[in-house]
Amino acid sequence: MTRVAGPLHLNAQETARFTPPAGVAPRSPVTRDCTACGACCAAPDIHALGKPLGVPCVNLGPDQGCGHLCAVYDTRPDVCRAYQPDWVCGEVAPLPTLHARVGRFLTIYGLQDEAGS
Repeated sequence: MTRVAGPLHLNAQETARFTPPAGVAPRSPVTRDCTACGACCAAPDIHALGKPLGVPCVNLGPDQGCGHLCAVYDTRPDVCRAYQPDWVCGEVAPLPTLHARVGRFLTIYGLQDEAGS
């Protein structure tokens, strides 16, 4: 596996995942791992869990100073298990509340009207 120079030693595929589209400046270019911000468990719809768009998953716990943790993490569905952090995480994770992170996530994907936000 060829690695790209830099402090995080990412390969080209990993680097591409964290490169925002043209015209979008990430708020945190160093976010590469899950920060437990909860946005991916609250913003998208998750059919396997019957979770609608923009509504936090019932399995998502409150932020207790270490982020939002999943109550069914060990048995979470494949769609959750396969999710990998990307440039959107760097854009939403620094926001102060789950509500703000979900709002920004929905805005990035143009889903705020569909979610009723």
